[in-house]
Amino acid sequence: MRRREIVSASLAVPVAASLPAGLRPAAAQAPAGSVRTHALSLLGEPRYPPDFTHFSYVNPNAPKGGEVTLAAIGSYDSFNPFIVRGVAAAGIGGVWMTLLKSSQDEASTEYANLAEWVEIARDGTWVAFEINPKAVWHDGRPITADDVVWTFDTLRQNGRPFYRAYWGDVTEAVAEGQRRAVFRFRDGANRELPLILGQLMILPKHWWEGRDFTRPLLEPPLGSGAYRVDRFEAGRTVTYRRVADWWAKDLPSERGTDNFDVMRYEYFRDATVAFEAFKAGQIDFRAENVAKEWATGYDFPARRRGLVKLEEIRHELPTGMQAFAMNIRRPLFKDRRVREALMLAFDFEWSNRNLFFDAYARTSSYFSNSELASSGLPQGEELALLERFRGKVPEEVFTTEFKLPVTDGSGNNRDNLRRALTLLQQAGWTVRNQRLVNARGEPFSFEMLLSSPSFERVALPYAQQLQRLGIEMRTRTVDTAQYQARTDSFDFDMTVDVFGQSLSPGNEQRDYWTCEKAKLEGSRNTIGVCDPVIDELVELVINAPDREQLITRTRALDRVLLWGHYVVPHWHSRVFRVAFWDKFDRPATPPRYGLGFDTWWVDTAREARLAEARRSGG
Repeated sequence: MRRREIVSASLAVPVAASLPAGLRPAAAQAPAGSVRTHALSLLGEPRYPPDFTHFSYVNPNAPKGGEVTLAAIGSYDSFNPFIVRGVAAAGIGGVWMTLLKSSQDEASTEYANLAEWVEIARDGTWVAFEINPKAVWHDGRPITADDVVWTFDTLRQNGRPFYRAYWGDVTEAVAEGQRRAVFRFRDGANRELPLILGQLMILPKHWWEGRDFTRPLLEPPLGSGAYRVDRFEAGRTVTYRRVADWWAKDLPSERGTDNFDVMRYEYFRDATVAFEAFKAGQIDFRAENVAKEWATGYDFPARRRGLVKLEEIRHELPTGMQAFAMNIRRPLFKDRRVREALMLAFDFEWSNRNLFFDAYARTSSYFSNSELASSGLPQGEELALLERFRGKVPEEVFTTEFKLPVTDGSGNNRDNLRRALTLLQQAGWTVRNQRLVNARGEPFSFEMLLSSPSFERVALPYAQQLQRLGIEMRTRTVDTAQYQARTDSFDFDMTVDVFGQSLSPGNEQRDYWTCEKAKLEGSRNTIGVCDPVIDELVELVINAPDREQLITRTRALDRVLLWGHYVVPHWHSRVFRVAFWDKFDRPATPPRYGLGFDTWWVDTAREARLAEARRSGG
């Protein structure tokens, strides 16, 4: 039986009338129509009580100190990650704090952080955050509710389009006193909004006065987080130093994290050069996302001597959808039959066997590796929901289980190519002189835009398969800045994109799939999806009254997206593959929903042994 009341049907918070042991007396002083709490959760009762001292996946006594050097690819020209213009420096998010902090061993649960308390209306129409009275900026000035309101208003007006979508149901933000910031909502239906607002990074209003927020920034920004920018060389390197007297170091949400004194990011022109730097000892830690490298690339002297460690760390994260994404704003990809044909031409089994050493599972849902993924045929409440859209969505939604094509991995994809050619012919394309052309004789030709050479080895075999259909696919790899500029302005035909998901999808779905965002440069709707049915399903997901309805509505959205054939699905892994020089230690229990590198620390004894081994020829 639940010991806490459900607010807005599924947002679990402690009830003032039945406060858990250890809750401060002030928690009972909220107005009768609201609840004051230390934590918010979408999926049930928060795991940690009000008097908890630290998360279970950290070492609360982890030693502070040491330095770590990480690799970044490309370049950067800004310390402002909140706007479309410019490329933000890696690691810059560590400069600021959020109102609440997510727990990495619970789904969709956040705890007091910069905010000491949260107060939420029982009818779900507003939420208030009370700033911790100890909270100060790095310059010593107190953090106030005015900073919170100014940050919200500034990001909504001048920030990336994502913010306007994410906060679309917030009608106003106001400061009620020095420490209390209140957000009012259009109605009480959007149960995720309090947690979304808890993720807000708060910026210093006084520091930004006289500075143009809309322009890239190459001045170390003022923050309140564990780190500050120490030194940098634009586009090449940036170093962050831990704030020794950080006001929040003993908060339950922060204890045992951010243990490195110095974090340095070195930039490299591509992943291959970065890997060589790691092998040479210039980089301390890397997460490996190339299966071939993981299988064959780590046979070098330091690894053989045990100075470099390789580990696979399991996780329970939803893996979302990585894919070749088509820009359906282009006439070439308007026809669903054409998009399905392009999907049929991709031979995943051959790629998995020959390129990835069978390391991956095929992704067959936009919400893969979670209970939110659709499967089989719609039944029960999901079927009843989808019946409202019969005739407006592909009939296969009701009649055919969505399954991706499977090959024997030999490279002979003849059956699927034959099916693809039939679909292309139905869409008005014919083969003439070994080229696929339309009725006007125009060839089927497009460009695959990539940001990393590592994907070329996947794209080039795909281009060869398409060539067998008479399709010309050119591959173009550009630098990070150009890639971001082109994707922000939707100036591409096809690219690799990742649509990340959580266990509680909500407002971010607007930015991924809706008509409004398809027209807004810089949005995450890179595909250009614009379908009134999908718009309505997105709103149903956002406004789901409980967990069961959220699952039902998300599965329906997933099913309609899949049958739209907007992407050529890729693959996923259920482990983090990490390689590191043997100078680190970490908690015995890793988090369920993250890598948790921020909980690691430098072990001085290991570091000394490593230094000695290097001096002796390691």
